[in-house]
Amino acid sequence: MPEPLLLTDLRAATMLPGGAAYGVIGDAAIAIEDGAIRWVGAARDVPGDLADWPRRGLGGRLVTPALIDCHTHIVHGGDRAREFEMRLEGASYEEIARAGGGIVSTVSATRAADEATLLKDALSRVDALIAEGVGCIEIKSGYGLDLETELRMLRVARRIGEVRPVTVVTSFLGAHAVPAGEDADRYIDEVCLPALEAAHAEGLVDAVDGFCEGIAFDTAQIARVFDRAAALGLPVKLHAEQLSHMGGTALAARYGARSVDHVEYASAADARALADAGSVAVLLPGAFYTLRETQAPPVQAFREAGVPMAVATDLNPGSSPLGSLLLAMNMACTLFRLTPEEALAGVTRHAARALGLRDRGEIRAGLRADLAVWNVETPAELSYRIGTNPLHTRIVGGQS
Repeated sequence: MPEPLLLTDLRAATMLPGGAAYGVIGDAAIAIEDGAIRWVGAARDVPGDLADWPRRGLGGRLVTPALIDCHTHIVHGGDRAREFEMRLEGASYEEIARAGGGIVSTVSATRAADEATLLKDALSRVDALIAEGVGCIEIKSGYGLDLETELRMLRVARRIGEVRPVTVVTSFLGAHAVPAGEDADRYIDEVCLPALEAAHAEGLVDAVDGFCEGIAFDTAQIARVFDRAAALGLPVKLHAEQLSHMGGTALAARYGARSVDHVEYASAADARALADAGSVAVLLPGAFYTLRETQAPPVQAFREAGVPMAVATDLNPGSSPLGSLLLAMNMACTLFRLTPEEALAGVTRHAARALGLRDRGEIRAGLRADLAVWNVETPAELSYRIGTNPLHTRIVGGQS
C-alpha cells in the first residue's frame, strides 16, 4: 500500500444524502490510508494526528466519488452500424430483431471471437470510461446464448478487472434472447440454467440478469432463472418494461432485485413495489435516444415513492452504442428531466447500491478511496457540458 496521504485545497462533493446540495464541503481535505478514506471534512478541522501526513494539493478542484457505470454489455463481438441505418430508414427495434438482427446478430459475432479478441476490443471501450473518471463497471454476458461463449464472455470480464485499474462486477445474462430457431422454454432449461450453474461453479458470476420483454422472455421464464439464482445464493436484476409493460418490474421486486433497468413503461404501482423491495431503478437514456423512444421512465413516480435512480450507459453494439457516462448523465437530465444532482447521485451513490456495493459511491470515512478530480467549478457542470471531458485525474483504491 502507498504511504498515507492528505489531499488538500479541494472542494468535495461527498454525495452524502441530506444536508447541502451534493454534500459539498467548500474548503475540504481528504485523508487516505491503506486504500481507504480515513477522514474527510473542512480543511480547518484536520485532526492533529493527520496534520503531519504527506500532502497533495489539488488546486481548488472539485472531487467527487469515482463514477460507476452499473449497466454495460461491454464485452461483445462485431458492431451493428447497419442496423443503425435500418432504424433511420424506418425499421423498428422489434422488426430488426425478428428479422434476425438485433441481439442475435451480435451473438454470431461474439461466438466467432476468441478471448484475446474480445478482451482487446473491450479494453478500448473500458479505457474510454476510465478516462472519464469511472472506477467501477458492471459487465454482462448474454451474447453467447450457449455455455461455451457465455463462460468466455465472463472470463474476459474478470480479466478486464485484472489488467485495468477498475473494479468489474459481472452479471450472468443467459436469459437475454432466444437463439434463432429455438424454443424459449427449452433454451432456459437446457442451455441457460446449465450455463448459469457452470459459470457460478467457476466463480464468474456476481449477479443474475434477464430480459423480460415480448422479443425475449416472459415472467414465468424469468422466474425459473431467478429461482435457480436464489438456490445458488446469487442476487438478481432485470431488464424490464423497456418496450412494453409485461410485469417484469413487479416480478423483480418480488425477488428483491438489486435493480430493475430501463423501466420506461413502469407504472406508479411498479414504483411502489421497487421502493418496498429496496430496489434501484436504473435509467438508460442511451437506448431511449438511439431507439428514438417516446415513453420516458416515470421519474416523478420514482421520486414520490422514494426509489433510488441510477444512470448508466447500457453500452452495447445495438440499442446503446454509448461509451460516455458523462453524456449519459446529460441525457438523463435532458431527456428524462433528472436534476444534475440526481444524475450525479445516479452514477455514484445509487449506482453503487444497484450493484450491491457498500464500500463506494460516497466520500466518507471507511469507504474505498475511489475518487475523481475535476476541472470544473460546480458539480452541475458534469451533467451540463456535452462532448467535453473535464477529468483532471482519478484516484482508485488510494492510488492515482
